[in-house]
Amino acid sequence: MHKLVVLYPEPADPDHFRDYYVTNHLPLVASWPGPLAWRYSFDVAVTEGEAPYFAVFEADFADAAAMEEARTSPHGERLSADVANYATGGVVILHYPVLDGAG
Repeated sequence: MHKLVVLYPEPADPDHFRDYYVTNHLPLVASWPGPLAWRYSFDVAVTEGEAPYFAVFEADFADAAAMEEARTSPHGERLSADVANYATGGVVILHYPVLDGAG
């Protein structure tokens, strides 16, 4: 499996971010072909100090090729372009292969 993680620093207008994200952006995500599963949260916390991020999104893909195909598809490009409509604090995008732990 391959994971895509999007970290959102504090936006200029948190209420606008939440409203736009839920009302406009997530419906685009829901119809995005490619992810096996996805999830998000506005309740980002750290064990000590102040969290550097306001929100987080993660999506699971079969592998890196499936993620890249989804990101570069017309729908994926529409999703990327939409980020500017709410993420005034910027965005950090990570991706990595997920390895199973051995106990």
